[in-house]
Amino acid sequence: MKSFKNLLFENQDGIGILTMNRPAALNALNAETVGELGEALGEIGKDASVKVLILTGADRAFVAGADIKEMLPMTAAQAQAWCQAAQGVFNQLETMPQPVIAAINGFALGGGCELAMACDIRLASDKAKFGKPEVSLGIIPGFGGTQRLPRLVGKGIAKELIYTGDMIDALEAWRIGLVNKVTTAEELLPTAKAMAQKIMSRGIFAVQMAKSAIHNGLNTDLATGSNYEAALFGVTCATEDKKEGMTAFVEKRKPVFPGK
Repeated sequence: MKSFKNLLFENQDGIGILTMNRPAALNALNAETVGELGEALGEIGKDASVKVLILTGADRAFVAGADIKEMLPMTAAQAQAWCQAAQGVFNQLETMPQPVIAAINGFALGGGCELAMACDIRLASDKAKFGKPEVSLGIIPGFGGTQRLPRLVGKGIAKELIYTGDMIDALEAWRIGLVNKVTTAEELLPTAKAMAQKIMSRGIFAVQMAKSAIHNGLNTDLATGSNYEAALFGVTCATEDKKEGMTAFVEKRKPVFPGK
């Protein structure tokens, strides 16, 4: 992969680690960073050697939000276009074939919280802080926050967080269902890697199909989602992974999935 100004990427034996790397601005999202993120995700999504992606931040922030200095002079039309561009990249993250684990190491505010919500699984350091402070700036969440947050934590709690702009700590984020697990700062990345390795040990094609079924099913009615699930179930039953997984079960051994 090419080098980026505001991102770092490495592939550790199938685990991709993508780091938001703009520490002087607490990894705040400007147009350049969002553009780089979209380009990086496009490359990673096509790279079959990357089985699971971990998204994290450099230094003491995951992503502290959008770049306010860049947003200040925007007209209404420019602001709408900016939101739509960022939403497109976040949707790209949410729908890429690989499962994505957010390793939230510090501040995840505004656009940073929205970035984390676009990931499949969220792990948080006990030093992490979450919040949707947009109304305190006279705006509303614009990178999908009004849509993803209610789906994750429920409408009432989402409204409270968005209307008040209050910041919460990692344990409260876990209590309300915003994050899956809280670890110490030192154990955050090892925990994310261990989870990634466990996912990789399963039928990775099946994991990708399950991701597609969940995402697309939640965006439609139950009957349509169930039909889509059945179709993907059929697809997985035509794979070598299915044959290996079921044969290994019958033979009482660990499966060795070929990934196809």
